[in-house]
Amino acid sequence: MREYFVASLDQGTTSSRCMIFDRNGHMVSITQRRHAQHFPQPGRVEHDAEEIWRIVCNIVPEALDDAGIGARQVIGLGLTNQRETTVVWDRRTGRPVHRAIVWQDVRTADIVNAVSEEIDVAEVTARTGLPLSTYFSGPRLRWLFDNDPSLRPRAERGEILFGTMDSWLLWNLTGGVDGGVHATDVTNASRTLLMNLETLDWDPTMLALFDVPRAMLPQIRPTLAPFGTTKTPVEGIKITAMIGDQQAALFGHTAFDAGSAKCTFGTGSFLLFNTGATAVRSTHGLISTVAYAIDGEPPVYALEGSIAAAGSLVDWGRTTLGIIETSPEIETVANTVADNGGCYIVPAFSGLLAPYWDNAARGLIVGLTGYTSKGHVARAILEATAFQACDVVHAMNSDSGLPARSLAVDGGMTSNNLLMQTVSDLLGIPVERPMMTETVALGAAYAAGLGAGYWPHKAVLRRNWQRAAQWQPTLDDSWRTHELARWHHAVHLAKTWAHASGQP
Repeated sequence: MREYFVASLDQGTTSSRCMIFDRNGHMVSITQRRHAQHFPQPGRVEHDAEEIWRIVCNIVPEALDDAGIGARQVIGLGLTNQRETTVVWDRRTGRPVHRAIVWQDVRTADIVNAVSEEIDVAEVTARTGLPLSTYFSGPRLRWLFDNDPSLRPRAERGEILFGTMDSWLLWNLTGGVDGGVHATDVTNASRTLLMNLETLDWDPTMLALFDVPRAMLPQIRPTLAPFGTTKTPVEGIKITAMIGDQQAALFGHTAFDAGSAKCTFGTGSFLLFNTGATAVRSTHGLISTVAYAIDGEPPVYALEGSIAAAGSLVDWGRTTLGIIETSPEIETVANTVADNGGCYIVPAFSGLLAPYWDNAARGLIVGLTGYTSKGHVARAILEATAFQACDVVHAMNSDSGLPARSLAVDGGMTSNNLLMQTVSDLLGIPVERPMMTETVALGAAYAAGLGAGYWPHKAVLRRNWQRAAQWQPTLDDSWRTHELARWHHAVHLAKTWAHASGQP
């Protein structure tokens, strides 16, 4: 009897990977390739969307070959992606008109400031669930139009198309210039500053605010829905789900019910808290977003706290400071000292996201003395991620009124025991890592399988979740209070540095 599988295509900030899963949620094969990061100017981060598509064309057939299966044995493909990264391409040629502008990019700071004079910022949040920030896609479209006046008339005629990475890959997978499907799902659309959180459609006021023609926008569909069938690089696989990467991680944790939460530690760090059928409006600096939507059912919403620098801060320590040769070495170097030696790092390389939302904040290293060693700096790098996660969890607790009793975690950085222990110590609650740490890809596969009928209902998936590790708090409240106070003082310095130094 022929076996059937589900696949996920996970297009991330630093790499793309294709994974095949069986009916028990076990990974059968994985292929992965990194892509280049482009930094043309300070504060600007770009990707080559064509390079990413070429990588996808290689890894999908390789994953099938490694699993020893054919395309007809894949009952559904789930596509998950870095969310706010912006791609604009020519419908006729299939070529991007500009490199993809990445979610970490802050070139739109002046546009965001100008727009804040045109509209009440509270209205933006009321319509979209989002703060007015450089983090999201809408301001990048206005930047592209401002910097190339020929683009907007073409956009009005539908000659050029906009999408986040999910739309770019879907269009190419389903034929590209030969009838490719131009669509997105509600989770990705909810990260553009252009979608109304209540209607789940493009918001006319926000389109006018950023001068975006509707003709260039993808159709918004539910997360679990028919998106088309692949024509290339392999033919005949149904795409049955599309979901933003952090929502996919929530799905992979089977956090389907209101009150469940997860935190992903990857390039950035992202905490999502399921609020059920209600779009809860945060008063503590979190984002209101769509968790997922199943075709024919009401959407499920979430609160999210987004942190720009986590794994990328470790990479900075490796590539720029040179204190480690490989990313995993950060834990070894940090363990050469007992504490941070009074050293704190605020990684505001692109401003600060949740819960502060300060585009003007600047990165700082403070507390340096002659005693400070590279071990102290390494520990401060890891602690910066833990401090930021702690701030977001506290904001989530305040918004929900239900303090977290434990924290489910995933992502590459969860292999760092020192980091996970520090998170547990700062929060004063257990931190739990599942057996399957590739939760983003797993969540996309779960969504695809449900969308294709591979699994009959969500309850089946909960039985697959198994805990691999747990960290319990070991330090007392006085240590926690002292460290958080010093961290918050460092954050205050980062937020005021630009103004104090006379920078714009």
